[in-house]
This record gives sequence, C-alpha cells and structure tokens, in this order.
Amino acid sequence: MTPVPPAARRTALHHTADGPEGAPPLVLGPSLGTTLSLWDPQLPALARRFRVLRWDLPGHGGTPAGVLAAAGTTTVPELARLVLDLADARGLDRFGYAGVSLGGAVGAWLAVHHPARIASLALICSSARFGEPAGWHERAALVRAEGLGPVAETAAGRWFTPAFAASPEAAALLDALRRRVSPDGYAACCDALARYDLRADLPRITAPTLVVAGRADPATPPAHARELTDGIPAATLVELPGAAHLATAERPDAVRTALLGHLDCDRAHPAPGTDH
Repeated sequence: MTPVPPAARRTALHHTADGPEGAPPLVLGPSLGTTLSLWDPQLPALARRFRVLRWDLPGHGGTPAGVLAAAGTTTVPELARLVLDLADARGLDRFGYAGVSLGGAVGAWLAVHHPARIASLALICSSARFGEPAGWHERAALVRAEGLGPVAETAAGRWFTPAFAASPEAAALLDALRRRVSPDGYAACCDALARYDLRADLPRITAPTLVVAGRADPATPPAHARELTDGIPAATLVELPGAAHLATAERPDAVRTALLGHLDCDRAHPAPGTDH
C-alpha cells in the first residue's frame, strides 16, 4: 500500500457529517468489510437528534489503506488514534460512540484508554476478543495472496441469516465488499483483530454502555455480548432474534430503537461534571 504522508493522516479517515451543527456529537464506526453506509438505515433518525460523524476503515470506502503506518503491524489502538485525530479535527472533545464489530472494538478501546472523550458507548455485534489470532492471520494471508474473492464468497454466511441473505440490502453490502474494499485494507484490519484482547480491561469502562447481539450471529455469538455485558459495569444487553452479524442492516428498526433509547437515557442522566 502507498503510505499517506504523516502530515495528511490527521484527517485521513473518509467521513461524513450529518445532523444539526451544535447537536450532541455521535460517532459511528463500521464493521470489517463494510463502509459507513452500513449505518444508512439508522442515519435519518439519529441525524434528527445528533451531529452524526460516520467514518470508513482504512482501505474501505473512501479511506485509503495508506493511512496506516506499515503493512502487517496494524492494531486497534492505531485505528482508535485515527478516530481521535478525526474527532480533534472536527472539534469534538467528548462524543457518543457506536460501532459494529471492529468499529465497536475501536470504541471500547477508546472508552478504556480515553474515558474523558467517550460520553456513551454502544457495541453492536462486537467482542472483547474476536477468537484465536491464528484464524485472522490466515485470513489476512489469504486476502493478500488471492484478493477478496474467497472472503466475499463466504461473507453472506457470516453476515446474514439465510432468510435475509437474498435481500437487496444484503446484496448491496456484498457488492460494496467486492468493489469498495481493498485487499490491503481488509488484511490490515484482520491484523488488528488478531492482536485485540480487551477482556481484562472491561471493568475500566465507565461510559454508559449498550451491548447489542444478534442471536444468530456466527462471527460474534451472543456469548461474546454477554462477556462484554458482564465485564463492563452497568452495561445493558439487548439480544435480537432473527439477526446475524450485520444487525444494523438485518434488524434496522430494532437497532435504531435500542440505540435511541440508550442515547436518550444517557442525555437525561449525564455523568457528573459533564455537559451534554
């Protein structure tokens, strides 16, 4: 991948901003293999109440893979630093954060290591550890050697229930994986997932936290969500029937309702010393 000059990395994440200027800020993170459009179903409702900032992972959508420091060394903390740089560039000192899968891991890491920045947290089909590192290293090597074809062929089984896999919404997400994600960027994110393990740090998360699980999710099964909920003080768990890994697409109304309820509750009961 072609590196982006260090001076350009500060705002290197492709992003969109929606909603009223001056509204409470909300940052939304995507899943591996998807773009910021993953949040399209929830955006209209969220943008009525919040200033919504959506971002693309490196090598996904409009973000070049070269925003990363070096091939083979990517970590979740590096991704989180890019998000903080983006928030700084947009003038966001403290913000709500919601993320799907890897996007959720970025938010959880920020909540542990930069608690003053995270007003509230929502983890959608995410985990404190995404399985054994060897599987991610193998997937990264496969993508670097053969491109995204083999991953795209099996993505539907990981992302969707059989009942949803033939829908236009599912087809659009799979098409975006093939057309809008680079092998370098995808493999780098696999490297980050292989190194990620936040289990011991979950009790350090002080932000009000919502955890959402798809009951039919083979990538981050409900047991992963329960581990997050048990480890994070006062976290709330919502399990959605009829949803696999990309619950924002498969159960958009249920995710929107859960997220708005969580965010509204947080705004009604702000943390001591904060101004929402």
